Amino acid sequence: MTDPEFLDYAEALLKAVEESCDRLNDATDADVDNQRVGSMVTLTFANRSQIIINLQKPLHEVWMATKSGGYHYRWEKGQWQDTKGQGEFFDALSRNATAQAGAALKFSS
Repeated sequence: MTDPEFLDYAEALLKAVEESCDRLNDATDADVDNQRVGSMVTLTFANRSQIIINLQKPLHEVWMATKSGGYHYRWEKGQWQDTKGQGEFFDALSRNATAQAGAALKFSS
């Protein structure tokens, strides 16, 4: 993958996360604040816990830090897949956001 390809896919992922937050805030009682600074998005929940998603450009990876741990993702076969075989990015984000928010939250690409 070239650097421009990585940036295209990664920017689409960050935009989808931001749009999912907007959709969840409109459709549910969840209060998920999202703040983007450069290539990092911070999700803050009502209980003040956070999920941080940032791009690791030299490695062509997206990293996600949650209360349950840190995860690394690479673009493979049309999806962001965990580098340790633990599944797809949006599934993991939904699972971790649900745990941290205490309410069912579904993020999607």
